[in-house]
Amino acid sequence: MKRTLILAVFSALILTGCGSGTESSYESGSQSESSDFSSTETSEVLSGETSDTSEIQTEEKSFMEKNKDIIVDMQPPEIEEVREGVQYSEFKRYTYYSTTAERDTGVNVLLPPNYSEDKKYPVMYVLHGYYDNESWMTRPVVNIPTILGNLVADGAAEEMIVVAPYIYCSKDMPYCTGMDLKNSLNYDNFINDLVTDLMPFIESTFSAATGRENTAITGFSMGGREALFIGFTRPELFGYIGGVCPAPGLSPLNPTSTTHPGQIDQSEMSFKENAPHVLLISAALNDGVVGRTPYTYRDMLEWNGTEFLWHEITEGGHDHTSVKPHLYNFFRLAFRAE
Repeated sequence: MKRTLILAVFSALILTGCGSGTESSYESGSQSESSDFSSTETSEVLSGETSDTSEIQTEEKSFMEKNKDIIVDMQPPEIEEVREGVQYSEFKRYTYYSTTAERDTGVNVLLPPNYSEDKKYPVMYVLHGYYDNESWMTRPVVNIPTILGNLVADGAAEEMIVVAPYIYCSKDMPYCTGMDLKNSLNYDNFINDLVTDLMPFIESTFSAATGRENTAITGFSMGGREALFIGFTRPELFGYIGGVCPAPGLSPLNPTSTTHPGQIDQSEMSFKENAPHVLLISAALNDGVVGRTPYTYRDMLEWNGTEFLWHEITEGGHDHTSVKPHLYNFFRLAFRAE
């Protein structure tokens, strides 16, 4: 079946995503929720022929197909209320030595309330955005311990270990200094730290279940872009992949852009084998930072025939107001495929 897909893209956004929001300018290492991204440029990117898979049918529906109706726009308010009789945990900060960055690196870990060395727990890695650090996801405004604690108490999510790492990885630069190619490549380098240093640390320090069936990764903005990049390039490690308001730069949206070559080609946004049980992309309708970038990724995935779940957040912006509904959906899907 032939069709032509004209994508409106953001050339000026190709370089990077960002960390947190739109109200004020960033400060390095701060917990501000802002961004400098606003300019746009359009380009015709894709046209040509795509295969028609409508005639291909399987006897059994995939996990995503079976659970597509579980996706909701916003998390219910009551899921964030502390309940009597429900146990909650708190994030605890640890350090590990990163041979990739050649320095001690901070990471926050949330263990289940009744954590026991006699039990193995699946692990979810949750990545922060541009200019932020390993503490961004641990803030009360994101409220992961309460949301996850209530979901587990309701039987709507599995007990799990949640890991919030520092994803800026460089031997020469300890923290992000600006929105440019050099800094963006240091975020891209996190894949090496994750696989070589962080995952072995988590698996040797805690009672972590291993294997892709027990490992998930997601993230916000730049962290969303990196989670997708890692998921597409190392699918044998992750059975559950997500991204909320993912930043530009995963794929070269504008072939004429010289600012960032793109981490992978559009054709690589698919799975020849080891397809994940869940690939969840969340986009905020009021995102004034990465704009239509998540929608462009959606179109690329559809073009490739890659199965995924789409989540549009009508009331969220480029901040925690979108992270929470994304995680609410992702928590309920993770580690539940047979």
